[in-house]
Amino acid sequence: MIAVHEELLQEFHKFASGAPTAQILMKHIAQRLHETKARYNWVGFYLVDPADPGFLVVGPYAGSFSPNVRIPLDTGLCGAAATGGHTVVVDDVNQDPRYLPGSSMVISEIVVPISVKGKLAGELDIESYFPGTFIRPEKDFVEACAAVVRDYLGKAQPA
Repeated sequence: MIAVHEELLQEFHKFASGAPTAQILMKHIAQRLHETKARYNWVGFYLVDPADPGFLVVGPYAGSFSPNVRIPLDTGLCGAAATGGHTVVVDDVNQDPRYLPGSSMVISEIVVPISVKGKLAGELDIESYFPGTFIRPEKDFVEACAAVVRDYLGKAQPA
């Protein structure tokens, strides 16, 4: 499992070095994670809405259902990660009142906020149809994937 993580991270770093836009990088990461990780049933990015920074809007994603398109920053697990500024892992969303359903089949979820220069830019959100998917090695891996996007965005934004 760890070898697969390392291979994917190497691939993402290499892809990021030549990616023409952040959208293309995020699309590549979402698709590859969805294709290679059997328990990653929906993988996507939410971005802060430039027209209304109180909302997250869906960005590139890959998965078996349509996501929530627009989420207030104070709503759901995405909102909790955004306002708390830290990764949120839920082993069983049915036991968490913050969960904003995207699909009735989802059981576990991880949301990693992506901040650039101290300001929230977006999130990497992964949902699984299996309980307890995001144990420590998976959490570390997903955070490392989000860091690839964070670093890309940090280089793209002027200081």
